Amino acid sequence: MPELPEVETYRRFLDELVLHQPITAVEVRDAHVLAVEEEVLRQRLVGQHVTATRRLGKNCFLELSDGTALALHFGMTGDVGAYRDDHDAPRFTRVALHLADGLRIAFIDPRKFGRIRLAESVEHYQKAKKLGPDALDVTTAHLQKVLGAKKQLIKPLLLDQGITAGLGNWIVDEVLFQAKLHPERRANTLTNQEFEDLRGAIQLVLTTAIRHEATYRHFPASFLIHAREWDTSATPGTDQHKYCPRHPKVEIEKKYVGGRATYFCPVCQPAPAEEAS
Repeated sequence: MPELPEVETYRRFLDELVLHQPITAVEVRDAHVLAVEEEVLRQRLVGQHVTATRRLGKNCFLELSDGTALALHFGMTGDVGAYRDDHDAPRFTRVALHLADGLRIAFIDPRKFGRIRLAESVEHYQKAKKLGPDALDVTTAHLQKVLGAKKQLIKPLLLDQGITAGLGNWIVDEVLFQAKLHPERRANTLTNQEFEDLRGAIQLVLTTAIRHEATYRHFPASFLIHAREWDTSATPGTDQHKYCPRHPKVEIEKKYVGGRATYFCPVCQPAPAEEAS
């Protein structure tokens, strides 16, 4: 599933290609991904040009010359691409924006869970979808304000897009590992320093993932992500990726927290007293 780092990579790709290029046609190959009538989309886009690209959480936006925005949500398998000729169109291209210079921008989605919408503005979309601030912009003060009085477990709260937009399952596990917080800590038990550590960990994980264009095998060996079943690249040919990067003899544990598969180190991230007892 495209998470915030992937979507930021998509945004940067689009930013290099679409700015100030008039849209000359909208080609819809599969209307299933449209959350707006096809003809309405075409009428609103043709003749416009993209003035800026933006991202909020896992959503990418093309801001248009009339002040509105095209919102792209990538669902489980969405991606973007570019081509010039029909025979070069990426497989599973569902919608293509034709630009004046002949380039075509593809919205690619094998499983068709992604959606394309029109929005009055990014801010209007954020309000309508009840999204919190983007995870890259979140402050310690915001985290303390929205989490400090809550008795719920910290992991499900961080996954709540209304609290902060853009933190997915593996990202939250990584953030909590880097901050040395157990996923079953109750939010109202965090100290001021732990909230500061949490904010720092969010920045570290997201900026690292974006810098490596979400290519997990390039992440530092100090990251927990390599313990997940789908990435053994930190320790090729061995099972050392199953162990804590800080404590090489301590095996990473897996359990379900809030219904989501969760990885953590039982030493670095000690269980809260109520759980340990």
